[in-house]
Amino acid sequence: MNFVLVLPAMIAALALGIWVAAILDATCRSLVAGQGRMSLTAAAPLRAAASYMSRQRLTTEAPDRMNWFLSIASYLALAAIGLAMVPLGPNTAVIGISTSVVLWGACESLVVVVVFLHGWSPNSPLALIGAYRYVAIGLPVMLLSMFVLIAAALPARSLDLREIVTSQAGMWNVLRQPLGLPLFLFLGLSLTLRGPFDYADSADLAGGTSVEDSGADRAGWQVARLAMLVGFSAMAATVFLGGYLGPVLPGAVWLILKTLAVMAVVIALSHLLARMPVARMLGLIWKVLLPLSFVDLLWAGLAALP
Repeated sequence: MNFVLVLPAMIAALALGIWVAAILDATCRSLVAGQGRMSLTAAAPLRAAASYMSRQRLTTEAPDRMNWFLSIASYLALAAIGLAMVPLGPNTAVIGISTSVVLWGACESLVVVVVFLHGWSPNSPLALIGAYRYVAIGLPVMLLSMFVLIAAALPARSLDLREIVTSQAGMWNVLRQPLGLPLFLFLGLSLTLRGPFDYADSADLAGGTSVEDSGADRAGWQVARLAMLVGFSAMAATVFLGGYLGPVLPGAVWLILKTLAVMAVVIALSHLLARMPVARMLGLIWKVLLPLSFVDLLWAGLAALP
């Protein structure tokens, strides 16, 4: 692959995805709030970003500015790495390695570290509470991903995302393993700090880890969250919806359409599902969601037997 051409194209695709995600998010919020009409224009995300960038950047007493910046930059970088692993065609990916599923799992785990760092850096009690609370929820949710991704890799007998897409030529994993995608969507809500898994930046903590963000810091964190939404949606479309596979249309078009569909579902769920108390959510994860993910893995293993 010509990385001189592909890398700028991927960055442009990520930027476009962030812009579309911001429009979908605001539109869904407007509809759920009962406004009943789409009053958002295509330029609204750009105006919001300009508004954030023009505001004064405020800081707390003795913050760790370097780690504050690194948490935002790392979150954005993890989203970009996830998107770079998505196959664009047969044997074609910006990051094409035989263990790409493992690399994505590492990115998921590092999100917990990055969010904690974001809450720890401002030297603020509410931000730190949000960080600790996210760690308590985020770590067990990662186990969901481990089970469902292994289950999706079994038909391909490979941890390479390119092989996983190829294995779905006859049937998508969403049909082959119907529990996989719904469980993976819960991971997406957690990775992007949205909806019922918004324990890091929730309103009951006045913004949680981002309570002290202002100006460019707030703009950067919101952009990074949307970037992770784009990366996760593309990954879900690849693993469970066949990625670039599809009739008539070019593979890239199918991948974009499927990514947008997953993104819309995640955004809708984030506005429609209520956040539970932490203890109740932990009970749901350990007692319901994790057993279901193990059932999904067992189902896939039995189906893969010769």
